[in-house]
Amino acid sequence: MENVNRRLVNMYDLITCLTTASDLVSPELAGHHQQVAYLAFKIGEELNLSKNQQKNLMLAGLLHDVGALSFNERLALIEDEPPNAQDHAFKGARLIEGVQPLSELASIIRYHHVPWNNGEGNVFMGQQVPLLSHILHLADRVTVSIDCNYEVLGQAKNIVSKILGKKNAIFMPEVVDAYINLSAKESIWLDMVNKSLLSIMPNIMVFDTMDLDTDEVINLTKIFAGIIDFRSPFTANHTAGVAKTAEKLAEIAGFSENECKMMLVAGYLHDLGKLAVRNDVLEKPSKLDVEEFNIIRSHTYYTYRLLQPIKEFETINSWASYHHEKLNGKGYPFHLDDKNLPLGSRIMAVADIFTAITEDRPYRKGMSDQQTFNILNSMVKDRSICPYVVSMLMDNFDLIYEIRKEAQHEASIEYNYFINYNYNEAIKSDNVLRR
Repeated sequence: MENVNRRLVNMYDLITCLTTASDLVSPELAGHHQQVAYLAFKIGEELNLSKNQQKNLMLAGLLHDVGALSFNERLALIEDEPPNAQDHAFKGARLIEGVQPLSELASIIRYHHVPWNNGEGNVFMGQQVPLLSHILHLADRVTVSIDCNYEVLGQAKNIVSKILGKKNAIFMPEVVDAYINLSAKESIWLDMVNKSLLSIMPNIMVFDTMDLDTDEVINLTKIFAGIIDFRSPFTANHTAGVAKTAEKLAEIAGFSENECKMMLVAGYLHDLGKLAVRNDVLEKPSKLDVEEFNIIRSHTYYTYRLLQPIKEFETINSWASYHHEKLNGKGYPFHLDDKNLPLGSRIMAVADIFTAITEDRPYRKGMSDQQTFNILNSMVKDRSICPYVVSMLMDNFDLIYEIRKEAQHEASIEYNYFINYNYNEAIKSDNVLRR
């Protein structure tokens, strides 16, 4: 079994996994993060910024819309810059500012919708706006101007004219000038619409100094969990409950300390593919129709394929992605059976079911202890889930129930914070703390 303490995980691989997932929900969003990251990087290169600044531009581009938690919010940002655009920028910064490898990106993302406004945009509500934020802003607006239904070179002249028309009013003049120089190169436009853009970017920026150890991976994947869950009150704290339940079951089963950490990571990532599922399907309180159920069933497939390129995650991927497989071979999406399901995958399946039936949802209360026992025992009898894992859960039910409940309580506090977030209040609060 691989050990992510010894075989370090590259941050670029992990972040591109997240951004690819969040762009799956609609063709209108496909590749947006990668396009912005690429163009921002190239503008930074044109301005002769340092290698570290160029690296930060690319990473900030890959993460710039993580604070836009719903599909409708993301789509609104693609179509225009709504008056509340600052909210998602501040939310995104808040998500990542406490994660050490990403903390220096927070200020870039926080201000990436601030207009230049003839120089007044150098400061926003008393805070200095980084040059990199203005670069990211322009790269974002260029990218959303590209119509993927038409060939790109024919659009270039109009997009350049549109950006020039907003020089100094919306965009920083020096950044516009650098972009205009770049825009003369057909390769820039063709790269941005290249389906293989993700594979191009590592060739232009070396990320070999950005490896993460296990604890850093846990912190980063907690961000993933928030992005997965905070899209809807129906899923607001599910991932946190599954992750902590699975971690505790792994510990009881005798997994090593590092394997338990790997299980926690797998728990945070197990529903990654749900970023490809529309909110109306996620939030439907009544029975799903055939098409909707098929959409839901696809999420574990997407989790598997999204994590597959990260070679260090082979075991983590199997634990995360097989949580709807069954011992009798009637699960999905691979129809694996008891001969092919490792203990970690069996733990994740039980953790997911236990959390789903005991947690409160907006449309129903969690099930009682006896109802939970009945459902789990019924699933053991038809060989859906592992009797050994269920017996561990039953023997430690009160402890695991409290662990699940506490993890979800903490996640709910975070969820409510983000849902009610207002950047004006955040700025005021921040200014008070700085005095």
